[in-house]
Amino acid sequence: MPRKTSQTLTEAELRIMQVLWQKGPGTVQQILDILPGNPALAYNTVLTTIRILERKGYVEHSKDGRAHVFNPLVAQEEASRSEIRRLVSRFFRNSHEDLVLNILEDRGVDPKELARLRKMLEHSDENTNARSEENAPGPSPGKMATGKKLISRSDAR
Repeated sequence: MPRKTSQTLTEAELRIMQVLWQKGPGTVQQILDILPGNPALAYNTVLTTIRILERKGYVEHSKDGRAHVFNPLVAQEEASRSEIRRLVSRFFRNSHEDLVLNILEDRGVDPKELARLRKMLEHSDENTNARSEENAPGPSPGKMATGKKLISRSDAR
């Protein structure tokens, strides 16, 4: 029985998608010419992988004379976010916080990187508060009636 097709990208599929994302639409031969690798892949291997990508909805083709020109349908950012959501779901029980903590615990953070992360979190918190204030009457979530900010689980650590 054939293996069930995964909606995520295999390594070979990702390599081809990276070429399409960087260079734009191309024929199998054009993709093959750009693909890094030693030894070089066979034409039929690349064609088969592109057809799989087409079935998965990552690429489409159009005819240019006798040649098929393959065009990415999924943006790199969208594919990346989808993979991260899948990773978070499978390994971290849908907790993005657990993913970030795991990364930080695994490799540590230098002071510059930590400052950058703090700025990103502050910016994210400001955007979240602004959206909350627009949608909810009374004190916004995360603030007490006195206007003092509540401490979130991530702030307490």
